[in-house]
Amino acid sequence: MAVFGSRTVSTAPHRGRGFTLIEVMIVVAIVGVLAAIALPNYGDYVKRGKIIEATQRLSEARVKLEQFYLDNRKYTDGCANVRTGAGTSDTFDLTCATPSDTTYTVKVTGIAAQGMGSFDYSINEKNEKKTNGVAAGWSTGSGDCWVTRKDGSCG
Repeated sequence: MAVFGSRTVSTAPHRGRGFTLIEVMIVVAIVGVLAAIALPNYGDYVKRGKIIEATQRLSEARVKLEQFYLDNRKYTDGCANVRTGAGTSDTFDLTCATPSDTTYTVKVTGIAAQGMGSFDYSINEKNEKKTNGVAAGWSTGSGDCWVTRKDGSCG
C-alpha cells in the first residue's frame, strides 16, 4: 500500500505481459495445419509452371519443322533447325527423332534432378499431342492432349 497525503491507495499485484503457453501452442498448431495444406499445393503449382516450358518447346519445335517442310517439301534433316537437349535452366530434355520425308515426332522428357523425371510429352506432324508419362499421383487424362494438371486435365 502506498500513502498519498491523507489517502491510502492499494496497488493490485502486477501481472506479467505476454503470451501464455496455451496461446503459443494454438498458434503453432494453426500454422502447422496451414503449412500441411499449402505445401503440397505449392509443389503442384511449381510443376505446372515447368510443364508450360515443355509444351512451349514442343510447339516451337513443331513450328520450325513445319517451316522447314514448307521450304523443302520434306521433314528429313529438319531437326537441325530445332534446339534439342536441355539448357542450364531447362527442366525438360527435347529430342527430335530422325524424321522421314513425311513424318516426325518431337519429344520432351523431364529431367529428374529438376523434379520432373516422370513427365514425358510428344507431338507429331499431325499435331497429335500426347502425354506419355506423368508423376505418381497424377492422372494421364484422355491421352490426346498434354496433361498440365494433377487431375488429368489439359491446358
